[in-house]
Amino acid sequence: MPETNVTPVSLKCKICGGDVRANYHTGACVCIHCGNKWALQDVVPNYEDYSTAIDTIHRAKALLEGNPDVTDIAQARLLFQYAKTQSLRTDELSMELQKICKEGQAQAEQLRHYAMGKKYYDKKNYKEALSEFKKVPDVKDASTKIEELKVLIEKERKKRIPLSILIGMVLPTVLGIVLKEKAGLPLYVVIPVGVLLTAVTTYFVYLDGIPALIIQILSFLSAVPLILFLILAYGFHVDVKIAAIIAIGAPIVLVLFVMATSSGSERKE
Repeated sequence: MPETNVTPVSLKCKICGGDVRANYHTGACVCIHCGNKWALQDVVPNYEDYSTAIDTIHRAKALLEGNPDVTDIAQARLLFQYAKTQSLRTDELSMELQKICKEGQAQAEQLRHYAMGKKYYDKKNYKEALSEFKKVPDVKDASTKIEELKVLIEKERKKRIPLSILIGMVLPTVLGIVLKEKAGLPLYVVIPVGVLLTAVTTYFVYLDGIPALIIQILSFLSAVPLILFLILAYGFHVDVKIAAIIAIGAPIVLVLFVMATSSGSERKE
C-alpha cells in the first residue's frame, strides 16, 4: 500500500510568529509562546477549504453536550460522517479533522449505549438497561448505575419467586402423572421425583434466560391440558384415557375454532 503524502499545515501566531495550538472542537486557538488567542479562520491558511467540515464538527459536538437523547446522538453520528467526507485532502489539517470525526463517532456510539441504558432504566426494563450500561462502564455514571441495577434485578427476581414456583411445578406435574398412570410407578417414587424436578425448573425460571423461556413456553402449553385432565380424571373420575384425549383435544379444537371465526370475519370485511 503506497504511503500517503501529508502536506503539513503550519499555524502561526500573527503577533509573535509562534506555533498555535488549535482546538478544532471549539474553534479556539492559543499561541503556545505568547498566549494570544485566535479564531481558527484567523490562523488557518485557506480556511474556506475546511470551513464546512469544521462547522459540521461544531454542530455534531453541540448535539453530544449535556444529556443527549438517542435522536440527537444519531444525528451527531451522521454529521461526523458528513464532516469526514469533507476532509478527504492529504494535508495535515484534513488528516486531523478526519481523526476528530472518527473519535466523535466513537464517542457518539458510547453515548448511544448510555442513552439506551437510561431509556430502559426509566421504563424499568432493568435487564436491558444493565446490558447497555455494561458496554460503557466508564461513561458518566454508568458504573454506579450498573451496581444499582444489579440490586434492582435481584429484588425483581425475589418478587417472582412465587410465580417461578408455580411455573416450575407444571412440567414435573405432567411428568408425574405420566409416570403414575403409564409407567405404574407408586406415589412414594413419583412425589420425590416431582419435588426434585420442581426445584430444578423453579431455579432455572428464577435465574431467567433461555432455559427459563423454554420452560415457561412448555409450561404455558401444558397448563390448560393439565388443569382439564386433573379436573376430569380426579374431580369427575372420568377414565384416564378419555380425560387425556379431552384435555389435549379440547384446547386444539378451541384454537382452530377461533382461527376459523377470525378468518371468516376478515373475509366478510
